Amino acid sequence: MKEIDNVIRKMNLDFFGTGSHRIVFDQLMDLIKKDDVFLLDVRTKEELQYVVIPFANNIPLHEIPDNLDRLPKNKLIAVYCTSCIRAAIAYSYLLPRGYNVKVILSHLDEFVANFKPGYVRKNLSK
Repeated sequence: MKEIDNVIRKMNLDFFGTGSHRIVFDQLMDLIKKDDVFLLDVRTKEELQYVVIPFANNIPLHEIPDNLDRLPKNKLIAVYCTSCIRAAIAYSYLLPRGYNVKVILSHLDEFVANFKPGYVRKNLSK
């Protein structure tokens, strides 16, 4: 609990003002191309029936404590869910455990909307 206390104490105006807790779409996609990020989907298995990001790794939020061995310590972990709430909880849980983690601040619909035909043709077909 002491580690969590220390993480929370650092979450002041400077922390949120600098945006060090988040990652934006273009940054994320650059890291994915370099294989320098672990994209973590913390939605439930039931939610995956509707929208799947094929290059993401699904570990529902409530299963993270039992699956820490699946998370890399040598890569950035970018976390998302449908509305950022569970992603923020995962962030707060993983950060004091020594993981390099950031939250994708886009809601899932905003995140998926980035994959328009022009983007896919230009970037992902290489």
